[in-house]
Amino acid sequence: MQETFVVRSDASDFGIGAVLLQDRDGTLMPCRYASRKLLPREGRYSAIEREALALVLAVTQFQRYLAFDHFILQTDHKPLPYLRAGSPKNARLMRWALALQEFSFQVVHIPRSENVHGDVLSRLC
Repeated sequence: MQETFVVRSDASDFGIGAVLLQDRDGTLMPCRYASRKLLPREGRYSAIEREALALVLAVTQFQRYLAFDHFILQTDHKPLPYLRAGSPKNARLMRWALALQEFSFQVVHIPRSENVHGDVLSRLC
């Protein structure tokens, strides 16, 4: 039986990062990492836009693992769960929300202290 994947992502002022995790005997173990430096124009995005960009990076980078099963997307940015449920506030967020529609996932807010992998990856760029 395959365990559910968990994706954690984070954004800083100069980079975005994500980690793909899977439960092994009650412990979330990392499977893959992804990160990159923000482009100059992306550095001017609002906080929610940078965090959403990190989600999009994570899902596209880990697509081969996430495409066919439900997964959990964990973030420490409180407004992001509403990206899936509500109406995004601008065209960029709407475009990303539409791109993520083909995937089956639940966005869950976690405390910042639990998002260590994503936080470190977003700051190492």
